Amino acid sequence: MGKAVLGISAFYHDSAAALVQDGKIIAAAQEERFTRKKHDAGFPVNAIKYCLEEAGLDVDALECIVFYDKPFIKFERLLETYHAFAPKGLASFINAIPVWLKDKIFMKSLINKQLKSIGLTTNVPILFTEHHLSHAASAFFPSPFDEAAILTIDGVGEWATTVISHGKGNKISILKELHFPHSIGLLYSAFTYYCGFRVNSGEYKLMGLAPYGIPGSERVEKYKELIYQQLIDVRPDGSLLLNMKHFNFATGLTMCNNKSWEQLFGIPRRGDESEITQPYMDMALAIQQVTDDIVLKLAETAKQLTGSKNLVMAGGVALNCVSNGKIYENGLFEDLWIQPASGDAGGSLGAALAVWYQHLDHERVADPQDSMQGAYLGPSYPDHEISKLINRFDIPNEFFTDFDDLAKHTAALINSGKVIGWFQGRMEFGPRALGNRSIIGDARNPDMQKKMNLKIKFRESFRPFAPAILEKDIAEYCQYNTPSPYMLLVMPVVTKRCHKLPDDYVKSDMYSRLYFERSDVPAITHIDYSARVQTVNKKTNERFWKVINEFKKLTGYGIVINTSYNVRGEPIVGTPFDAFKCFMNTEIDYLVLNNFVFEKSQLDHLKEEFARNYQFAPD
Repeated sequence: MGKAVLGISAFYHDSAAALVQDGKIIAAAQEERFTRKKHDAGFPVNAIKYCLEEAGLDVDALECIVFYDKPFIKFERLLETYHAFAPKGLASFINAIPVWLKDKIFMKSLINKQLKSIGLTTNVPILFTEHHLSHAASAFFPSPFDEAAILTIDGVGEWATTVISHGKGNKISILKELHFPHSIGLLYSAFTYYCGFRVNSGEYKLMGLAPYGIPGSERVEKYKELIYQQLIDVRPDGSLLLNMKHFNFATGLTMCNNKSWEQLFGIPRRGDESEITQPYMDMALAIQQVTDDIVLKLAETAKQLTGSKNLVMAGGVALNCVSNGKIYENGLFEDLWIQPASGDAGGSLGAALAVWYQHLDHERVADPQDSMQGAYLGPSYPDHEISKLINRFDIPNEFFTDFDDLAKHTAALINSGKVIGWFQGRMEFGPRALGNRSIIGDARNPDMQKKMNLKIKFRESFRPFAPAILEKDIAEYCQYNTPSPYMLLVMPVVTKRCHKLPDDYVKSDMYSRLYFERSDVPAITHIDYSARVQTVNKKTNERFWKVINEFKKLTGYGIVINTSYNVRGEPIVGTPFDAFKCFMNTEIDYLVLNNFVFEKSQLDHLKEEFARNYQFAPD
């Protein structure tokens, strides 16, 4: 049995664990899926236990345990930042320092203490990688490339906020860094905050809101001019300087100086859950366009520094699939690969891979497909686990012995307008549901977007849904004829499927624009005629592929809606019980757990048992 490395990320947001054995990714999972606490930052005890169990290893069989950043360097940055801005930030300093002195700075002893609490006493070495090396390793080592330019962008690691590296064989060389407080990720998060969304989780909402801005309008252009003239100084290579008099994140308790921003932009910070008016939509578009421009400049610099034909990406900003689409569209690189768990959760995997290849110097052979196994790296649940749930609550169900029959049945249900909770195989690693913990429906149905947002996800109605498309059919629906297995590229919908907008469209209110039927797949076509695409390959996920393929046989459309199986404010479901509870408290019509099918109309007697009063915090 080969030695293995356990990677851990924790204590900031999206804690996770990942296990690599003989260079193969055996398991990876976020702690939130076990604790049911979204973006759980606690020590990932459950994720660690799962990874070891999946590998069949005792902790002493590990080569080492590796943490995804270097706490001492991060603490140094904290102290230097407070010193530089003193006396500003005293309240924040008083809050932060005791936590560091008590726990975070003594990470080795804390990790051993936490492992001991779950019965894992060990003398295995504990190592630390730098934060952006963890991101870079998560992007390059699982990629299908022997050599690639690496671009990692996030809020901040220890000091670095953006790093350009070069990966070759089993080594990564760091070429250029941008340091705190100058950060594209923190700039975007400041606008997330000012538009009334939660930092570290609402950035994708800002991205989804941006298309409601009016491109080329006087206000959008004015906001962009203010950003470039007052907030940031962008250099030709994509590096930038933030004008820190307008930002509070370095030492304060908010992202930006609300008073100065209100003077600049002429609108106050939007209150949480308040109405979204056109100025905030235009602000979202302005910062998205600025971000696209900066990220593209960075990609150009990465190309110049490495000369590579391939680009890989990770870090929280790599989840901005609009900017990713701009890189693809530009044609700078022949090929682009983005780590599906690009945020801090993926840092656990990157840390393990960095140690395996760089520190232990193992040979690397790139997998032409990629080595992420479709990101299906979490727990699975055999039929007997589902039978326990059925027996416990005496749940009526139908069991299909032949999966082909189940695929046909599910496709027919989707065609009849039903919404399906789809729970199969191993849970996905990363923020996207990719066909194993998904809610699926008919992309052709003009009412489906509204139903799924308001009655199933319980979230803001403006947010778009993604299509899952048979990989071979991508050109039928989108202008980029390229695989997108991890839902990390936004692509224009092909013109032949789109409907002409009415003359007064841009003057209409948000909801009139939202519910205009703009294509023959309206439920997944965003208001700018774009879609965040997942392509589905039979080799990677045969079960999900078969359902979509059967739907195509019925309808001629090899496409369905795919959204994550959860409601607002909750993590994606992890277990069959999580899935059934969510099913009972939403308007999902059918639930498919492995080959078991549950029909909502047969379960009235269980409503009281599973009733839940959802109280949603901003997410």
